[in-house]
Amino acid sequence: MEKILDRFLRYVSVDTQADPESDTQPSAAKELDLLKMLCDELNAMGVEATLDQYGYVMASIPSNCGKDVPAVGFIAHADTAPDAPGDNVKPQIIENYDGGDIPLKGVPGLRLKPSDFPELSQYKGQTIITTDGTTLLGADDKAGIAEIMTAVQYIVENPDFKHGDIKIGFTPDEEIGRGVVKFDVEKFGAKYAYTLDGGQVGELEYENFNAAGATIHIQGRNVHPGTAKGKMKNATLIGMEFNSFLPIEQRPEYTEGYEGFYHLISFKGEVETATFSYIIRDHNMALYESKKAYMQKCVDFINEKYGEGTATLDMKHQYYNMRQQVEPHYHIVEKAMKAMEMEGITPKIQPIRGGTDGANLSFMGLPCPNIFAGGHNFHGKMEYVPLESMEKASRVILNIISLYAE
Repeated sequence: MEKILDRFLRYVSVDTQADPESDTQPSAAKELDLLKMLCDELNAMGVEATLDQYGYVMASIPSNCGKDVPAVGFIAHADTAPDAPGDNVKPQIIENYDGGDIPLKGVPGLRLKPSDFPELSQYKGQTIITTDGTTLLGADDKAGIAEIMTAVQYIVENPDFKHGDIKIGFTPDEEIGRGVVKFDVEKFGAKYAYTLDGGQVGELEYENFNAAGATIHIQGRNVHPGTAKGKMKNATLIGMEFNSFLPIEQRPEYTEGYEGFYHLISFKGEVETATFSYIIRDHNMALYESKKAYMQKCVDFINEKYGEGTATLDMKHQYYNMRQQVEPHYHIVEKAMKAMEMEGITPKIQPIRGGTDGANLSFMGLPCPNIFAGGHNFHGKMEYVPLESMEKASRVILNIISLYAE
């Protein structure tokens, strides 16, 4: 049986960064490199798997328990975030971590420090996989993929392990909010499912943000600065003015728990034109709608001050809070809690300050809470994952399957 570490290292070596500027599905053809690999590996293990034109891998393991139990699915996404480089990943493996700073050797002087990330201290004595400081790692969500594949291999190699129908799904483009846009829930065939896309050990989530993306385009007017008085409209400065209207205390760096935010993720600007891109998040639907309305109000003010057409807003909904879809089936959360307790893990039920494929799947008729995959500091060069956390996640999958088969 392949070790979960070796499997994980193989997966992160494949560049699968999603492309938010693309209109294709998947957004980047290179995502298919890993998805095809996963499909081939499943078939090689004797698990019937398919890869469709949209990049969805679906696989099924028939029941062997002789009971009428619901089919349960496990899902992870293959793409990585566009927030940091995702190619040429060079993982560092820190065995028997001593609790101190970890040099990220690809960038002189860059270190992963417990003083900056206190949760590192709880992994003293474990094996930590980090980046080298030049790219993200890809534990989000290739740790989840490795955990699911390791559980599948265990089931295949241990025919005495009793289970109902098991469904496996791997998706593209989760990181850009399009992970399950064309996912065929009926074809997948699960009654309930779990995404393996959470953070540290014990995380269990069935609430997430309501989410939208907003792009503000500012049309300025450029004239020679020597004769600019009363004529020039500097698009970059107008965009900065717009950004100043958004409440500082509602930025990600000042919020936690159920608090929502406006997050400026990028800007491009010159005197003539500027583009500011945001994501808008809130767990509370009324506050979410209020945030969207306030952004429109700010655009209207800019146009009133500088002239109609100066600012245009393109706002797109991304996903809703899955709580209302999962809560009526709360037993699936309880099973995940028990599965963790069977491994000596204390479940940490908390809202996701983000989203997963499971949020949209829950609204598509497949209730789908989220389970820890073990990683930390997703979407950046400080990303890391403890090996022992991945091993525990894979065992939790097996425990969930056993609980459904009882």
